[in-house]
Amino acid sequence: MTVRDFSQDHAWLSINTATVRRQQGLEVPLDRIVDQCAERGIRAISPWRDQVAAVGIGRIARQLKAHGMQLSGYCRGGFYPATDAAGWQRALDDNRRAIDEAKTLDAPCLVLVVGSLPGAVEGQAAYTSLARARSEVHDGIAASLAYARSVGMPLAIEPLHPMQAAERSCINTLEQALDVCDALDPDQIGGLGVAVDTYHVWWDPKLQAQIGRAGQRRLLACHVSDWLTPTRDLLNDRGMVGDGVIEFKRIRAWMEAAGFAGFSEVEIFSQTWWQRAGGEVLDTCIARHRQVV
Repeated sequence: MTVRDFSQDHAWLSINTATVRRQQGLEVPLDRIVDQCAERGIRAISPWRDQVAAVGIGRIARQLKAHGMQLSGYCRGGFYPATDAAGWQRALDDNRRAIDEAKTLDAPCLVLVVGSLPGAVEGQAAYTSLARARSEVHDGIAASLAYARSVGMPLAIEPLHPMQAAERSCINTLEQALDVCDALDPDQIGGLGVAVDTYHVWWDPKLQAQIGRAGQRRLLACHVSDWLTPTRDLLNDRGMVGDGVIEFKRIRAWMEAAGFAGFSEVEIFSQTWWQRAGGEVLDTCIARHRQVV
């Protein structure tokens, strides 16, 4: 199976800005991160909304244009389930704002971390029905999709590992995500697809088949970080690519066979890597992207 050769350069490397949002233990503003990436010839990023807001979306848009950089995605929309009608409406309104921000920055897609049991992230779930949460997610994406299509912003559902099923996402496999896509976009009109995050889906025995099922129209983003053994923290102990057990080249081969030709976006939430200098982290990302992705 023929895949793109990443060994000679890092033209298809993107940096999710969570990877270097903390450097040597300190929060670093997004404009500085953009400059650090540009200095190394990294031509794409995927920023987080709070980082953009802290600097100003207009300033970031101008900076990206000045550097000739693009986005591989925008993080994030989602978190639809709510305890009441007012909370539901707030979620819909916030997703509409996220779509507008993604459009302003010319992102190829808005990544959706769909949410799950309301209140679970804070430690007290308001209810325990995953079926209810999944129904609310379905309805929320449907509502967001109508507006997203009107402005031309694709939505990418990102399934998360089952360990985060209660708090962050009740969509935990690529199959589940594609079932939602097929329910809401049965004719593949467009505007709805998936973000394949290797950290969350590498373990799935149906992964190859579901990537093939997704095909080019549904495969909107690819995220890479490694699964460490042992994993010490369910959220913030992702590994640098090449330090764990994920077979990145095999998964990328499946993606490319299905028609994906976009960036491999390094997205690492790691208390270990957040203690290092940003330049060291980015240089390591470049080297590992050539070696193991």
